[in-house]
Amino acid sequence: MSDAPATVLVYSSRPEVREAVRTAVGRRPAPDVGPLTWLECATGQDVVDTVDGGGVDLCILDGEAQPTGGLALSRQMVVEVADRPAICVLIARQPDRWLAHWSQADGTLALPVDPLAAPQVVAGLLRERAGRGPSRRSVSR
Repeated sequence: MSDAPATVLVYSSRPEVREAVRTAVGRRPAPDVGPLTWLECATGQDVVDTVDGGGVDLCILDGEAQPTGGLALSRQMVVEVADRPAICVLIARQPDRWLAHWSQADGTLALPVDPLAAPQVVAGLLRERAGRGPSRRSVSR
């Protein structure tokens, strides 16, 4: 990837969650990743339309978003989008990890977003999308 810019979509129906993710990850999550361009979506339809438009490298989807949850959107993209972006879901509770597995997301982040772990997970997923690194990234509470 080496300094290649990346586009990251963050989805939540709550603006404070979108802000927390952007703040925790920052503009450059690792020296070899970024700079990042952030796209924010407040509805599931916005996510679908933006991903359909292309150019998104990673989606970070809030599993608690209303009325369309990020877990369902993740599953939908895995099934319906041929060249889909990498997907990371935000989970609020450790017992929800099985839902993240069901959604077939590439990685998970726990809420509240940990500013030390989030950049590592995002960088790992972007490297993986570029063809390097292990297959899954996740952070436990």
